[in-house]
Amino acid sequence: MAPLTYLCTLPLPDSWFAELADRLPHVEIHRVDAGAPVDPELLARVDLLHTSSWFPAAAHVPALRCVQLDTSGVDHVRVTDLWGTGIPIATLGGIAPVPMAEYAMMSILQLAHRGPLIAQYVEQRQWPSNAERLERLTPYPLPGSTVTIVGYGRIGREISRLATAFGMHVIGVSRSGAPAASDHKFDTGRLAHGEDRAEIVGRDGLEDALRRADFVVVVVPLTAETAGLIGPAELDLLKPGAFLVNIARGGIVDEVAALERLRDGRIGGIAVDVFDEEPLPAQSVWWGEPGVLMTPHVAGLAPQYHAQTLDLVVENLRRLEDGRPLLNEVDRDAGY
Repeated sequence: MAPLTYLCTLPLPDSWFAELADRLPHVEIHRVDAGAPVDPELLARVDLLHTSSWFPAAAHVPALRCVQLDTSGVDHVRVTDLWGTGIPIATLGGIAPVPMAEYAMMSILQLAHRGPLIAQYVEQRQWPSNAERLERLTPYPLPGSTVTIVGYGRIGREISRLATAFGMHVIGVSRSGAPAASDHKFDTGRLAHGEDRAEIVGRDGLEDALRRADFVVVVVPLTAETAGLIGPAELDLLKPGAFLVNIARGGIVDEVAALERLRDGRIGGIAVDVFDEEPLPAQSVWWGEPGVLMTPHVAGLAPQYHAQTLDLVVENLRRLEDGRPLLNEVDRDAGY
């Protein structure tokens, strides 16, 4: 059998490729800059394309057996020529459960401890009176509260593990309504098999899960099914003063409706890492909105990214060689 041909368009360090060559010395490794010209002869025999946003026409890659994405989401791939082929597409999913769960818990803790309101006092150089501190800055209790995680996959399970340690009750809303099998997925989360104590419901249980929530964490992928999932009607189901954390993708939560409910007090606070328009325009109201914790799409940045990505690529190259199913293969019908 001829050796596999691997082509990468990502700006990974030389040491990354050196280790890849050490671990798979029989694989033919090539690197190009995204968008740079590629020798048509090389492109025609590539087995695995490792890329983020550069996608050749399907006719130019007749030997292609796998697209390994450097992203967890695939909404940008659906508009390409390759989406309509039968070529397997694998995501980077599973790299970021730990940092994203930590971000979610950081947001829950900041909101519960009145972080946005405290920031206003600090910005105004105003020391609140004893009465103000007791009335406005007493933390929202986490033990016994309920966090509804909308999108209960690898990241959701890791959020659940952390939230449970704080004494919170977890409701996980998943597409299937059942714990997801993880043997075919890459997962760096730390929840051991059988340890999940979350209450898991399907999409038909979303409304009830929102009604019961003190905190809502949105972490679903963006698909045709989830676009606009958390709109005005869903936000109105939340109990007064509930908190919202959005670490999914722009387009899932109705931004205008969320801000309206924050401003009139129906929502107690919002933490948001993703927006409908990115980069966020300088004139956006989100920049200075009181009651908001906002960050520039950083929740998924993984401290061990290089090592974890290498493990995933090596495993999928080995699976291609052996004719086994890929890790993180996209379900085109589900959209992720």
